[in-house]
Amino acid sequence: MNIVVIGGGPAGRTAAMEASGLGANVTLIEKNKIGGKCLNEGCVVVCGLNDVAKYIRNTKKFNERGITSLNPEINFHKVAGGVKETIAKIRHVLEVETREAGVNVVMDDAVVGDGYVSVGNERYNYDKLIIGTGAGASIPPVKGAEHALTYRDVLDIPKVPENLNIVGSGVIAAEFAGIFSAMGSRVRIFCRHSFLKMLDPDIKRYVVEKLLGDVEILENTPVNEIHPDGLKTDAGFFEGTVLNAVGMVPNSDAVRGLVDTGKNGEIIVNSKMETSKRGVYAAGDVVGGIGTTPVARMEGVVAARNSCGIHAEADYRFVPSSISLHYDVSFLKSESPTGSEGHIPGSSGPETFWRVLDGETGMSKVVFDAETGDINSLFAVSPSARTTMAYMSKFLRDGYKIHDFDNFIETHPSTDAVYKLIRFLSKLE
Repeated sequence: MNIVVIGGGPAGRTAAMEASGLGANVTLIEKNKIGGKCLNEGCVVVCGLNDVAKYIRNTKKFNERGITSLNPEINFHKVAGGVKETIAKIRHVLEVETREAGVNVVMDDAVVGDGYVSVGNERYNYDKLIIGTGAGASIPPVKGAEHALTYRDVLDIPKVPENLNIVGSGVIAAEFAGIFSAMGSRVRIFCRHSFLKMLDPDIKRYVVEKLLGDVEILENTPVNEIHPDGLKTDAGFFEGTVLNAVGMVPNSDAVRGLVDTGKNGEIIVNSKMETSKRGVYAAGDVVGGIGTTPVARMEGVVAARNSCGIHAEADYRFVPSSISLHYDVSFLKSESPTGSEGHIPGSSGPETFWRVLDGETGMSKVVFDAETGDINSLFAVSPSARTTMAYMSKFLRDGYKIHDFDNFIETHPSTDAVYKLIRFLSKLE
């Protein structure tokens, strides 16, 4: 069976390797760089910059305590260069891994036809086609929007901006606000409506006051016009570099007319990642669902298995999400996220010990059904929240209830108080 995969990001690359492992003859076509947005422009970039931002914030805290007297200066050109060099090394590993999995990797633009894909003078016939072309930055319909940077431009700015105006209200806006405020920028976030509306109010309050306390957040403040040196709202003109972070738009132009798409350009799929066209599948950001790398990989596996005749369906129950700030802000929700609540401060431990005196050790919150013991929502703010939430997702998918954690033993010392909170609540059930 010949399978062609378009897009070498998390969804496409995972699908290609899975299908190859199942015995298919797989060709993966990527027009730019293996690894997609996550590796080359998104999550991994944030990780690299956030490591530097955390170092600066920790140094400032130690200076305040009189423990150190350091004054780190940021050479952003060197920071960006180091991030790019590291990404290139990771990308090389992914390329080798993909080829060693038996996938034929072609680096070029693809033109999609019915039953074939053209790349230059080459034509690749397919029995099944998997679309994993990802998504790009959404550009708001605001006059002068072309003057704003996007996440793609961050590593190419010459220095840390003195003033940074971020347009957006979600994860990308929050992450870059945390990074550049730590590096010395005066940061403002302009939200058309509410900031981080996916968060529980208590968790949002902690994020705004403790993790983004030096960032000015203007909710319900739409931007009217963007200039090369700032932006304009009803409240006036705000000078500084403008970063657009208003979300993502699926890259589905290559298959318009071949498959059905939604109002935002997302490819419409079912739980088996099948499109409206028989034999054509889609996965990852291009389907417009939950835009995280683990979900894209899961969808890629589902698409590959179904394309090889093995039944599989995507499972979106209790998908863990996170925001990369000084502490991880991680959460998951069920379809019924309300109920009884319990919350406690984070624990003292690695990366939080010196924050105890300032009351900045993080926070955990559980929302549960007191009658059934079902856990409906979890939120955690801590250095280890991202890892903890992934395991909690697995527990809840497997049907664990609040009383099942009564005898749970975590590794000590741990900074995440989720398990401690759940054990306490189980005794009250």
